[in-house]
Order: sequence, then structure tokens, then C-alpha cells
Amino acid sequence: MIMTDVEEVEVVVAHNERATLRVGDVFLKIDADQTRTDVEVEAMAMAPIPTPEVLWRKPPALALAAVPGTALGRLGEPSTASPAAWAAAGAAVRMLHDAPLPPWPGRSLNEIASQLDSECEWLIANDVLPTDLVTRNRQVAEAALRPWTPVFTHGDLQISHVFVDGDKVTGVIDWSEAGHGDALYDLAILTLGHEEHLGDVVAGYGTDVDLDVIRAWWSLRSLLAVRWLVEHGFDPSSPGCEIDVLKSRM
Repeated sequence: MIMTDVEEVEVVVAHNERATLRVGDVFLKIDADQTRTDVEVEAMAMAPIPTPEVLWRKPPALALAAVPGTALGRLGEPSTASPAAWAAAGAAVRMLHDAPLPPWPGRSLNEIASQLDSECEWLIANDVLPTDLVTRNRQVAEAALRPWTPVFTHGDLQISHVFVDGDKVTGVIDWSEAGHGDALYDLAILTLGHEEHLGDVVAGYGTDVDLDVIRAWWSLRSLLAVRWLVEHGFDPSSPGCEIDVLKSRM
């Protein structure tokens, strides 16, 4: 594939594990771990919802076509998407969760619990967050650490990964964390920092869910994310982001 008349290369995200560049209507993903790329390509092929078209793959690069529409929103910023768009996102997630499981596993409950303990210890030992904030959110997170029936999960369903055009979902991107997982984890990541849209998402999802478990995943995800964000040059203390999510549980 030859791209002509390209005016600029946009760096979408870049750190020492992976980088994503946008060149016109093509996204180039470069990943040091080709296992993640393997998962992404296979998950997109299996998912029953709109995903980016794979244009070509030449390790370590993967070229994907841009999906139409705009992101549902971004963490730390108000979403301008309609309640119907949020409900459509919930419906798309339900369709994914009802699909056959992928052949590879996801993280086990024990792995998640062990990582949570390690991250909480690190946050306190390094004075990154107040002890009472970590302790309270660790208590809240406990509700997520229960057995669940595995479903086909996206695994990193941030609102910036869901694209809509009006009230229709046009594409879901970034599938490298897909696998077996807890359905409520996907719903929690989709609504992280946007609690006001949880009702719309659940309405679109179309079944009763345990809201306390979703809130527990908000705490758990935020506790796990802080160190990684800091070490990769991101700021979890930005307004509306992970640390504010943790504070909201106090």
C-alpha cells in the first residue's frame, strides 16, 4: 500500500512498549510484543461488532483503516455524545459478550488479586497516594474479586476506543487485551470517570447488572493504572482521571 499526499504524521500514543501513528486515514501500530498484535488481529476477526479493517501486517507494524465517526468521549473530559449513543455502546458490548469465547484465556482472578495487592503496596510505600485513599479503594475493589462466568471481553474498553456517528456505533478499536473476562469489567472501563452515563449504558446492555461490582472495578482499575501511567509519562492526577475516580469513592 502506498500513501500519497500525506500532509503530516500524527503521534496518537507513544511509550516504550508500543506506538500508534496516524497517517491520513491509516493507523500504524508498532508493538514490541507481537503476541498482543496476534490477539488484536484475531479478536477483531471474531468480534460481532464493527472493528477497523486490517490493511496489512509486517511485524512489528500493523496497519489499520480509520473507523468512521468520533470517539464516544475521553477520560477527564465531558462527553458530547447523546444518551442514545451511550446506550448503543452498551448494546454493542452485550453483542460482544454474547459471542463465542476466543480460544485464548484472559487473566485469572488470582492474577488480578495478586497484582492489586502489589500495586497498593507500591502506592503506599512510595507515597504516591495517601494510605487512607488506597485502603478505602482496596476495600471497594474487593467486590470485584469474585467468581464470574467468562465472556468474550474487549479488555480495555475505554470510551476513546468506541466510535459513534450520531446514535450508531461505527467501530471499536484497540483489541490487544481481548480475551476471557468479566462482563462487568468491560462495562466499568467504558463508564470509568463518566458515572453519569452508566444508566444509559446499562439500558443499552439490556440486562440487570450489579452496580456495586462495576464501582468496584472502577476502583480496582484505577489502583492498577496509576503506576503504569506515571512510569509511561501520563498524568493520572489530571481532572476527572484515575486519581479523581479514586477520590470519588471516599
